[in-house]
Amino acid sequence: MNGTAVVRVAGVVWVTVAVGWTVCGGVRDPAAAGVFCGVVVLGEALRVPPGADREGAPLATAGALGYALLGPGGAGVPQAVAVACAGAALGTLLRPHLPAVPVAVPAPPPVPVPAPAHRRHARPAARGEARWGPAVRRGAGVGFAALCCQPLHGETRLTGAALAAVSVGVLALVGLCDAAVAAALGPRPFAAGVGDELRGLAGMGSAVCAGGVVLALAVGSAGLWAVPVVALPLLLTQLGLRGHAAVRATYRQTVTALARATEVAGYTPVGHARRVGELATAVGRELGLPARRLMLLEYAALMHDIGQLSLVDPVPRGATEPLDAGRREAIAVRGGEVVRRTGAPAEVALIVEVQARPYRDQPLAGRIVRAVNDFEDLTGENAAPQRRLAAVERMRLDTDHTYDPQVVDALTRVLAHRPTWAWLDARGDGKELG
Repeated sequence: MNGTAVVRVAGVVWVTVAVGWTVCGGVRDPAAAGVFCGVVVLGEALRVPPGADREGAPLATAGALGYALLGPGGAGVPQAVAVACAGAALGTLLRPHLPAVPVAVPAPPPVPVPAPAHRRHARPAARGEARWGPAVRRGAGVGFAALCCQPLHGETRLTGAALAAVSVGVLALVGLCDAAVAAALGPRPFAAGVGDELRGLAGMGSAVCAGGVVLALAVGSAGLWAVPVVALPLLLTQLGLRGHAAVRATYRQTVTALARATEVAGYTPVGHARRVGELATAVGRELGLPARRLMLLEYAALMHDIGQLSLVDPVPRGATEPLDAGRREAIAVRGGEVVRRTGAPAEVALIVEVQARPYRDQPLAGRIVRAVNDFEDLTGENAAPQRRLAAVERMRLDTDHTYDPQVVDALTRVLAHRPTWAWLDARGDGKELG
């Protein structure tokens, strides 16, 4: 059992015990539990779709933390976890009945590649497993916050500014705990995931933590009537994030349509841009790129061949890898000019424009796009295992000038981890591509 499975199982057990304890012992202060549960339900029902936003439900997170930080007379640790998770579950059930945020039309799935015999009977990942992550994070964060705050509501009896200062310190520890849990559950390396989550605390994370503290202090001073007043700014912020997510989804649809233009015109094979985009994003995640840089990398990978539309004579199979350096760079420069006219961020145009240069003259995203595109050009879709292995070996031989060794290593790890790319388990002979 790997670390992710251990964290997931421990989180599910912890949430189950907390809910069972609360049910058996009865709900303490049902009015407060109901109000804060309603805040969590509303926040989860209006959750922002996944994307560049690290915090998808700031209102729900702040409400759950505020309930955990309540002063004397508040809920204990098990009830705080139970209320937060029950609200999250109800909000998830309610979400399909609310107006949905537009999302990009998903691309057709790739044709599966047969795996080696010893992996053909491996259990595929269940679709519902990806939904355990937010629940485990919510249960761990709320439980840790409530556990740390219990001494403050016992003999210490801190009030006013002292209680606020200590609560902020507790929430800093909660942020560290949440970052560690998120990194353990995430697909990227643990150290990179922790760093990415901690960077996010300086933005929306700090606002959410402050909202939780203010909720707890306001209820302690003015009662439950203060909850709607304090929660309203967070609700408006979350609605703004949903609007931004709709714009981002629409723009991604535009990028996908532009990427398909080369396929419709016959310049590149069908599905080439999609495959490069998916694999480049996986490599970037393996290298620990933060969420926004992953989004920019995906856009650049989808539009990396857009410059081929300027060619009078299409390149055979759209493969630019065999071309000389001058012709490749000319195509890349034209592609950068096209991307700039689409209104894309300047970073995307730069990645597309410099992808044909030596890797030391490129940003990391450009190195990833170059390596993944050339791998795709050398192999194509559903190539034989020997051909794929030979492509990687060929790229390793040119890591002094063309390919970044770090990117090639990350590409190899990603290919080895994917069930459909299990060809790396085969014993290839390393012969040159035919």
